[in-house]
Amino acid sequence: MDKIDEWDNRFLASLSHFLLCVRPVVAGAVGRGVSMSQEMMDKTCREFAQALAAREPVPGGGSASAFVGALGASLCGMVARYGATNPALADRAGDLTHAFAQADELAQELVGLVAEDVRAYGQVSAAYGIPREDPARPAAIQDALHVAAMPPYRIMDACGRALALLEDMADKGSRQLLSDVACGAVFCRAAMQGASLTLFANTTSMKDRARAEELEAACDELLDTWLPRADALARRAADAARKRG
Repeated sequence: MDKIDEWDNRFLASLSHFLLCVRPVVAGAVGRGVSMSQEMMDKTCREFAQALAAREPVPGGGSASAFVGALGASLCGMVARYGATNPALADRAGDLTHAFAQADELAQELVGLVAEDVRAYGQVSAAYGIPREDPARPAAIQDALHVAAMPPYRIMDACGRALALLEDMADKGSRQLLSDVACGAVFCRAAMQGASLTLFANTTSMKDRARAEELEAACDELLDTWLPRADALARRAADAARKRG
């Protein structure tokens, strides 16, 4: 069982406990959160930007990070598609075809995490909305915080996988599209760092410090691994464009 599978099991346990604690009190609030998350999936780019600017708690930084990561993965898919049909790159067409399929999957995963982050925040809001005198409130808040920490971690993990593909595209794709590869890397870098901030905002309030520190350490590992590599791709493209490399 890998780390994400283990956390998925904890996530499901926390979610189940959360629902048992709060269903009689906040079913309406959770329902509104699910409805709102679906609405996020159906917005145009303009509408999503307007929703971010609204005086509403969601969408926020986590959802925006997921969308930015999806844009980075989509750029990777575009570069791979051009390469797969370029006669000059016929010797690697199979690799490029596989790459754009992977990039498409990552882009869809990240778009889905836009809505998942909205849903997760709705559960935190619902937990804090339980009357203070209700003995179930503290446990419900803690469970909701753990649930809310998982979408940002998944955003970070998906962005790391997208960055690995983008590195491959920098070597196998058309040199004319290296700037697009680098833009994708910059977007995924920003998404990863933004998602980490959302995660840390949840872990700082967790009473279970062992669980919080485990999540934070996993995030630090992703940041330490991928941020320098994203920066290297951006420098490579800038140097190539300015004829320095």
